[in-house]
Amino acid sequence: MALRDTVDEAALGGSLTGQAGGSPTVKPDAAEALLSVEDLSIGFRGRDGDTSVTRKVSFFVRPGERVGVVGESGCGKTVTGLSLLRLLPERTARIDGRILFDGRDLSTLPMREMRKIRGRDISMIFQEPMSALDPVFTIGQQLSETLLAHFDMSRKEARERSIQALTEVGIPLPERRYDEYPHQFSGGMRQRVMIAMALICKPRLIVADEPTTALDVTVQAQIIDLLCQLSDDTGTALLFITHDLGVVAETCSRMLTMYAGEVVEDAAVDEALRRPGHPYTSGLLRSLPRLSERGERLPSIPGRVPSPNAMPEGCRFRDRCPYARPGCEDYQPMVTDRRGRHVRCWRVDELALPGAVD
Repeated sequence: MALRDTVDEAALGGSLTGQAGGSPTVKPDAAEALLSVEDLSIGFRGRDGDTSVTRKVSFFVRPGERVGVVGESGCGKTVTGLSLLRLLPERTARIDGRILFDGRDLSTLPMREMRKIRGRDISMIFQEPMSALDPVFTIGQQLSETLLAHFDMSRKEARERSIQALTEVGIPLPERRYDEYPHQFSGGMRQRVMIAMALICKPRLIVADEPTTALDVTVQAQIIDLLCQLSDDTGTALLFITHDLGVVAETCSRMLTMYAGEVVEDAAVDEALRRPGHPYTSGLLRSLPRLSERGERLPSIPGRVPSPNAMPEGCRFRDRCPYARPGCEDYQPMVTDRRGRHVRCWRVDELALPGAVD
């Protein structure tokens, strides 16, 4: 996994140019997209009123496709992933827009029907496996419960299928491990259990939210390879939420860049890495650690992501953007250039932004 720390310049060499025509983002054919999110706005009710967290987020995932979602903490990646499975608190969360999965709008689906989809058609791998796994139930009980909730099978059949799932994710002595508790597993093994739980019903889509954050580099590489292999073997689509651009470069075909609750770029991974269309994507790529001369200044993005209670008007990145000009104070719609990149920047036809290899 050579891209964990640096991006392979030879693999990403070359240049990418294109002009934006100012046309609106083209949505995929409904029959082509497995998941289609349209104008998703998420907010939370509080004592001082509503707080908007995301604004008009739109993207799609095709069957079997692996899509990476990147951005700094606080950009709305996790809350978007949770909203797809309706896991946000119903009393305080407000969701506007449409979440179409296989033609059905999950945002308006009755909760009884939603429970049939969770785990069966869409699964989620959470950031921290120790808090996601229930400490008072054995690993086997938690795996079997998932199967029994969605299939008509005996407990013996569920046990056999659970042991098989543990074997498939590389856990040694699965018959013994089936009866053990989460605290008896290492961090890497717990994450493998979470992957087994997400895959045990053979879902069509997995939302993986920072599945390798708490793991060391060696185990991280093993988990990423395992996810990709299982995705290839089963045809499961993967929405990969991560801070690690190297992981996205190695595993995904498309990359969504989120900033301050908006998708600011949607492009093929190779194109985004070579010649990003949005200044924020370029800033993230330039901030990647790389071999350089001693004493050379490491590029960084000044400032921080704005608070949801103090979002700037117009382009939300303009206060941190070195390319900001008059006109950036206006609302920025997504435009599509001739190469198919979708970028939320009115200057995309003027800028030649540095990527990961410049």
